[in-house]
Amino acid sequence: MENTKIALITGASRGLGKEIALRIAERGINVILTYHLNKEKAEELVAQIQKKGTKAIAYQLDTSRIDTFDDFFNQVAEHLKEKTGHSKFDYLINNAGIGNNIPFDKTTEAQFDELTNIQFKGVFFFTQKALKYLNDGGSIINVSSGLTRFVGPGYAVYASTKAAIENLTRYLAKELSDREIRVNVIAPGAIATDFAGGQVRDNKQYNNYISSVTALGRVGVAEDIGGVVAFLCSKDAAWINGQRIEVSGGMNL
Repeated sequence: MENTKIALITGASRGLGKEIALRIAERGINVILTYHLNKEKAEELVAQIQKKGTKAIAYQLDTSRIDTFDDFFNQVAEHLKEKTGHSKFDYLINNAGIGNNIPFDKTTEAQFDELTNIQFKGVFFFTQKALKYLNDGGSIINVSSGLTRFVGPGYAVYASTKAAIENLTRYLAKELSDREIRVNVIAPGAIATDFAGGQVRDNKQYNNYISSVTALGRVGVAEDIGGVVAFLCSKDAAWINGQRIEVSGGMNL
């Protein structure tokens, strides 16, 4: 991974993370990606990126397991040291997450804790651990949701954790300014992937409803998101900092 930028992307074996990795790689940025369970898909993505002439490697990571973060970063640092002569990377994309549609009055403490640990607590402490390895002048991109602006019944916990991520983004942008690290957050609208059981992708009635309340007249696809993150990892985005960028096609305007 010599003489080029390096991005670390969590949850990149499928869905939005996969598309983000591909679009970033198209810009000549080498990729370190994580997966939770699907090693085969992650390795397929690594091979796909490498065929494009960009370097990539995949590591297993459970972003709710804060006790594993030190070992993870030690592995990454050793790999980078071997390949580049230093142990740092340039971009951190906190993409890993889950989506549970649970009515507020039926949400259990276990479900609340699972979402909070992955969507907020894990992101908070993963980013904290990453700072040691993130180059000055680098960038952090967090992933939120359009559901922090408009309401989708059943996503009270999910949207609350994402609202916390948006607030954290602004704090990081301020507190990391002495290192010239830019921190922004994207907020996708409804996307047709397997996220949250594939409801947007597979439920025709729901798909039609989302299309009807979106200015551009359709649901989003993963390809709509990856390019925005890749842009935020470019010099063209050098003056964008502490911002929430909604990528929803004009949903619920």
